[in-house]
Amino acid sequence: MRTTMFGSTTTAVMLSAWLATALAATALAANTPAPLTVPLAVPAGWQLVWSDEFDTDGLPDPTRWDYDTAFNRQGWFNHERQYYARARLENSRVAGGKLIITARKEALADLPDHGGQPYSSARLFTRGLASWTTGFFEVRARLPCGGGTWPAIWMLGSRGSWPGDGEIDIMEHVGNKRGEILGSIYTGAQNWPMNTPNSKAIRVDDACHAFHNYQLLWTPDQLVIGVDGRPYNSLRKGGDGDYRQWPFASPQYLLLNLAIGGDLGGAVDDASLPQQLEIDYVRVFQAPARAAATVASPPKQPAASSQSQ
Repeated sequence: MRTTMFGSTTTAVMLSAWLATALAATALAANTPAPLTVPLAVPAGWQLVWSDEFDTDGLPDPTRWDYDTAFNRQGWFNHERQYYARARLENSRVAGGKLIITARKEALADLPDHGGQPYSSARLFTRGLASWTTGFFEVRARLPCGGGTWPAIWMLGSRGSWPGDGEIDIMEHVGNKRGEILGSIYTGAQNWPMNTPNSKAIRVDDACHAFHNYQLLWTPDQLVIGVDGRPYNSLRKGGDGDYRQWPFASPQYLLLNLAIGGDLGGAVDDASLPQQLEIDYVRVFQAPARAAATVASPPKQPAASSQSQ
């Protein structure tokens, strides 16, 4: 489930009954599944344009990743209970060829932006460093399964407005529903506040014990989300150019995080902590003609950072 904040205002948009009905009908008509590519794989001729193999121990590479800490003081979305630490090895480190994001039962009350959270974790993103329009994205990861863990691999529109500028959830997993992988696509026409989400699930029973490839194929005309070459959710671009239904001609940036608790994360099993999201690599491929679409975005203030996390 995805909800967000705009400044201090929650985006539980209160629409009149007739307007909500009309908007929902429009969104559902647009949610025509795209033909799913089987198997889901890097298209022939596409080139690797951006990656992190996590081969240098220590903190994550600052030329590739920054830390999202914007809502630590006021609290994160959806009643989540974690504090996201910046450049803290206990929460985000590279070791043994992997990025390890660790959630811990601890209150970092000595930090100036601490908001009273009883847990620590990390939320990394490429905003201000890299964003993309189209590509094949593959993240190889092993997920935590403790109760209340909520890891995500996802993308947000660089323009900064949610849901209008789009969100692509390549992977979400809830430890209280272990093995159920969620893939979601949100737009101005398809989102939770309007009760018109495009969200689907697939079973990966050993997601907490083995590494799997979480994938997104993003072309000018469609999005396809899959795991290990198995597609299970998609969205096709409409022919009318309606930005509310297809904001994906504009850049999006990547996020990796491990949330704790909240509306989707649920009850937290303190005895299971610490818990880790392990990432073997992140790779982005593009068609040669679109390789220049890997762009650096100027840093911006967090006006409408989305997400359940």
